[in-house]
Formats: sequence, C-alpha cells, structure tokens
Amino acid sequence: MKILFVNKYLYPKGGAEVYVLKLGRYLESIGHEVQFFGMYDDKNEVGNRVGAYTANMDFHSASFAYLTYPFRIIYSGAARKKIRRVLDDFKPDVVHTNNINFQLTPSVIYEIKKDNIPIIHTAHDVQWVCPNHMMKKSGTDGICSDCLSGGYMSCVRNKCVHGSRIRSVIGAAESRLYRNLHTYRMVDKVICPSGFMENLLAANPDLLGRTTVMYNFIDKLPKRKYEKKNYVLYFGRYSKEKGLGTLIEAAKELKDIQFVFAGRGGFEDEIASVPNITDVGFKSGEELHRLIGEAEFSILASEWGENCPFSVMESQSLGTPVIGARIGGIPELVEDGKTGLLFESGSKEELKEKIKYLHENVEIRSRLSENCAALGYDTVDKYAEKLIDIYRQFALTENKDENSVYRTQENTLAGGRR
Repeated sequence: MKILFVNKYLYPKGGAEVYVLKLGRYLESIGHEVQFFGMYDDKNEVGNRVGAYTANMDFHSASFAYLTYPFRIIYSGAARKKIRRVLDDFKPDVVHTNNINFQLTPSVIYEIKKDNIPIIHTAHDVQWVCPNHMMKKSGTDGICSDCLSGGYMSCVRNKCVHGSRIRSVIGAAESRLYRNLHTYRMVDKVICPSGFMENLLAANPDLLGRTTVMYNFIDKLPKRKYEKKNYVLYFGRYSKEKGLGTLIEAAKELKDIQFVFAGRGGFEDEIASVPNITDVGFKSGEELHRLIGEAEFSILASEWGENCPFSVMESQSLGTPVIGARIGGIPELVEDGKTGLLFESGSKEELKEKIKYLHENVEIRSRLSENCAALGYDTVDKYAEKLIDIYRQFALTENKDENSVYRTQENTLAGGRR
C-alpha cells in the first residue's frame, strides 16, 4: 500500500512524533510505500519525494500576536497547496493524519478528500473536543469538561490556551469553526489510544461510530530480568502536567527513600535542590531500559488527561510496577493492587503514602512485578497488522456519499483561500 503520514513535526519532538516515525519506518520495512508531510525543519528525519512542507510555525513564539498569524493557525491555505503537490506525486491509497491542528490545520482534510482518499486519524490528544488539548483549566485540579458540549467560551474565560486571552480566543474559534462545518465527519476512522480518549471524543457527534480503541505499541524490550536496586524512578518530561511539582514535594518529605529522575524540562533546578533525588538527565535505549528494570517501581503523577502513556507500558513490560495517578487513561493500564497502585491525582499525601507503602513491602513489590512481566502489550509489528486491516477496509471501499460533506463545505471555506 501507499501510505502518507501527516503530522506537524517530522522529528522526535514528543510521543506523537515517535509513534509516526516508528510506525512509518516499520511499514516501509515490510514493503509498503510511505511518505510524510508536515512542517519544514532542519531536524526533520523523514519527508516526501517532492520536498513539499509548510513553513515552521511556533504557537508559543512571541510573534504569535502578529495580525496574520491567527488566520494561518485556524485555516492554512499554504498547507493545502503543499499537500496537493504530495498527493499529485505520491497518489496514496490512504492518508494517516496525526497532530495537525494549528500548524497544518484541518484545511488539509479538505484537500485530501478532493481525491476521495480515506483518512485514518490517530487522536494523540483531545484537541478535537478541547481547544487546549489537555482537559484542564490553568491552576485547577482534575479533568475539565466545560467545552465538551461545543460551547468553548469557558476556554476564553479561563485563558486555557497557554494562559493567554488572545490565544484562547483563537483556539476556541478554531474549535467552533470545524465543529460547525462538521469537518471531522470526513475522517473515516479515528484511532483512540485509550477508552478514556474514545469516551471524550464521543462528545463530538461527528465522531460517533467512527472511533476504535487501539492501545499504543512499545518497543521490543530486553527479555532479561534486571536485578532490583534501591531507588524509585520517574522518567519523562519535567513538566507541571506530569505532576512534577507534587512528586518533588512528596520526595522532599520522604528523606529516607532514594529517587532517580530521568528526563529534562522546567523543574531541573527544583530537582537539583532535593538531596534524595538524583537527576540523570534524558536517557534512551539500553540505558533507560536498565534504569526502569532495576527500579523498585516507577511513578507517573500526572495532573492532566493523560492518554496512553508509554512510560507505564514500558515500566510494566520490564517488570517494574507503577504508582499512577487516577486520571485519564492511566487506570486502564495500572490495575490497582495487581500491576501497581493508584492515587488521587494532585494529592501529595496519598502519593507519599503509596510510595512509602510500596517501598517498605518487598513481597508485594515482587508480586506486582511478576504480574507486570506477564502483560502482553503490542509491539510495532502486531500493532501494524491491526492498522493495515483498517487501512485496507477503507482503501477498498469508496465512500462517495461522504464527500457531500466536503462539497458543501468547500463553498464555506473558499473565501479563506482567495
């Protein structure tokens, strides 16, 4: 098959990009033709034959407020023109979209559907029902569901997009536009990496009956059994939504327990100030596998709508139980008392209690570890088999009736392209 992957970044910036790169490369390795479309960047690791990419746009940059920027973020005529060059040259059987909002914009959906090409989308976040993609108000605990009904004014009131009123207005306007136009009805199938994600996306009536749950894949990991050492591990981004503030405060008060943090981000100075935390920086490959495998247990203290975190799956697959926040998709992966322990997201006291309990109970840790090792998460080859079945289902069936959505909306959007 000929498969075009569409994602804003074409280098390993985050989990979505790792997913796209690994999946695309694997599909190539088993004989499929694969190309990629996204923004231009010197760091890009993949691309397309005609060298067509959009200009790099940084939603966080100071230049965001310039007059033309908001319109380009809501609807990108440039992205349509660039992807048209790729479509004309490559003629894919299926297009697999991923993170497209703001930098590429859903305008690319219209261009793809001009050729009646099936679109499969992986929902790495809840952007299509929540303008700030995190299901969280700034400075509040727990999941926010204010915008699920499609109103989006809560986003503006609470300055949900990067704490900025203007960015929140633009984010809300973008969400309202594509909901009113029923744009996402043109997507043939939405892959949700968790039941949590699927339930949230069901709030958009255009996605009803179009979703399927497929948990993320993990790398093939070493089968060796690591000898456990006396430390508790956190690995991942050092960011607020990952619960780093709460975890650091808990670690400060558990002075007799040694913690190892592996990653990078905004909390590095705070981490360095805690005597019983060792910051080993960003790790990958065998170094990371060893850190995970030798840990007593790992912690994911997230305080946002976590989807299907690789860190939980990797820990468990290496025989390391997880203490996870009871939020988002984490409880789907961590079975409380069997493959780890759950605590109330944002609760420092309950997190401390669970860390202390598991650290002091070697027999319980050993039992949880055995249960984790027995889990069977998909590796990329198994995941790809399921995905190819979905591709073929739609590539072999022309959904011409659904193109009426495309034709109706072309008139609405035509003014934005002139």
